[in-house]
Amino acid sequence: MLDNIAMEIKHDKDACRFATTVDGVTAHVAYRIYDGMLDIRHTIVPEAIEGRGIASALVKAAYDYAMEEGLKAVATCRYAVVWLERHPEYNGHPSHDWCADGSCGI
Repeated sequence: MLDNIAMEIKHDKDACRFATTVDGVTAHVAYRIYDGMLDIRHTIVPEAIEGRGIASALVKAAYDYAMEEGLKAVATCRYAVVWLERHPEYNGHPSHDWCADGSCGI
């Protein structure tokens, strides 16, 4: 839940990330584009601003961008994999780097 916070999500194409700053703390999603896919690799929301729907908003922004660009939504990040499972309208799936047991070290 966004707790009625004003959140501006910025896309830095050069850094391959979507970010927002809430209460002076920055959260971000990092992605890679390859083979016609946008792969969310990491979702980082510092503890000070957790539980407010920020990760979901960042992941949605990234996958909305993927759809606009004609890219397939894939995820290596555990959070983004679960998000895609909950949002089948994005037709996404885990990336080839995804390890359900976390043993990959990515």
